[in-house]
Amino acid sequence: MAHKIFDLYTAEEVAVNDFGLKRVISVEPKLVLKSKGRMNKKYGKTKMNVVERLINLMGVPGHRGKKHKIMTSHSSGKYSRNAKIIIDAFHIIHQKTNQNPVQVLVKAIENAAPRDGTTTIEYGGAKYPQAVDFSPIKRIALALRNMAHGAQDKAFGKKTPMSQALANELILASQNSNDSTGVQKRNEMEKQADSAR
Repeated sequence: MAHKIFDLYTAEEVAVNDFGLKRVISVEPKLVLKSKGRMNKKYGKTKMNVVERLINLMGVPGHRGKKHKIMTSHSSGKYSRNAKIIIDAFHIIHQKTNQNPVQVLVKAIENAAPRDGTTTIEYGGAKYPQAVDFSPIKRIALALRNMAHGAQDKAFGKKTPMSQALANELILASQNSNDSTGVQKRNEMEKQADSAR
């Protein structure tokens, strides 16, 4: 018998259409997505299920520019609480789209993953932006982080539950809609890279 993610959603028919991301997106089905830090070696995150990576981002949203914005109320470091947000969000996605939520998540990552961005180089005492291509691992990390930030901004201090905000963000990103924070950020990064070439 094939395992399912959370014993609810099958990962067998989930397809990754972006060739650049095919090798680094893992949707290996497991009942409990908890690697307990075992994937901390180089390229270890390529073996970690993307759903688990999203769960981890619910607890620690990551940097916003130079500030580390601490989100409270809906989330904590508790794995079970963060996993419940994802399970509820997947349930909402399944109800709204009638599709496999894992496939919707993979499609959202493909649409929200920026291909290139900018870095700062120093030349003769002056700093210039320089366009760089992102590696597949960096693309997934940015896509997940931007979508998590977008959902948290729409839920933090508002009446919308976190699971609802996350479900909306993933659905919009999977449709390549500009209302999605992840897609907006991707477009911004790619525009900045084009102007820095």
